[in-house]
Amino acid sequence: MRVPFNRVATPAVTDSADAVLAALAASLGTAGLAAAAARPGLLAEVDQHAAAVRDSLDGDARPLTRAALAGYVEGVRSAAREHGWRAPQGPTDWSEPDWLLTRLLAVCALAESLPARPPAAPPR
Repeated sequence: MRVPFNRVATPAVTDSADAVLAALAASLGTAGLAAAAARPGLLAEVDQHAAAVRDSLDGDARPLTRAALAGYVEGVRSAAREHGWRAPQGPTDWSEPDWLLTRLLAVCALAESLPARPPAAPPR
């Protein structure tokens, strides 16, 4: 069986995806998911965005991966920057987040739901 090249997760791709998602979690995810846990309305919005992200990545047909989520994040942020968006500086006000912040928070929630990556095998 041949696997399409874009479906193979090399260690470099996996490491890069982990770095993107870790940075997102540090900048938005940790505080945002805590805020969502305390605010049912925000949690509902995050869940709706997560379903839309899963749908756009064809998550019902194939498992979500960290690489797919990281690629999605990079694409969304790139498009937003082209339209003048700038990442928030300092703490984020989660009482009324905009669409983009809610979408990025949904990606954080999806990333947290994925199984932990097994530790790398030691070099031989």
